[in-house]
Amino acid sequence: MKRSLILASTSPRRQALLGEVSEAFTIVAPRLEQEILDPTLPLAKALEQLALEKARSVAKSAPDAVVIGADTLVCKDGRRMGKPHDGAEAAAMLRLLSGATHEVITAVAICCEEAGVARTAHAVSRVTFRDLSEAEIAAYIAGGEPMDKAGSYGIQGEGGKFVARLEGDFDNVVGLPTALVRKLLADLECL
Repeated sequence: MKRSLILASTSPRRQALLGEVSEAFTIVAPRLEQEILDPTLPLAKALEQLALEKARSVAKSAPDAVVIGADTLVCKDGRRMGKPHDGAEAAAMLRLLSGATHEVITAVAICCEEAGVARTAHAVSRVTFRDLSEAEIAAYIAGGEPMDKAGSYGIQGEGGKFVARLEGDFDNVVGLPTALVRKLLADLECL
């Protein structure tokens, strides 16, 4: 039996990337009261756990479906950068990333409650920014792009002009490592 596929995310970027993996899926927002990383776990494992919580929050109302959850975080020198709360925080993040290399970690979780199956994994990419001027940072923030993105930039948009070097998967930096998703889906026996 072919099971329906659900993406537990309202991110348009994740939706577009999943569209490269599967033609048929539905979108359901995760139902978490709070998104909290477990501080007792290594960062990648804590992200995997959060991605699984997102997937399971949707799977509760669709136990026969295969549900994909994901979470992305930018990390530089131990500092974790999610989505900025305001322009000042976005500017601070971009200044920190300017002229330096950081990591982008995306955790993916796939579960099917009815089949009792859950898998998690993560991908890591290293991104190096060129030096950014204060004027570039201000103009980028004024355009609004950084406000809903981990690390305050979108590599697939205007933020891509800041990137001097990328090691790893572009899709991972956008928010959903498609090769990893394909592998996890292929490994599941409930499809």
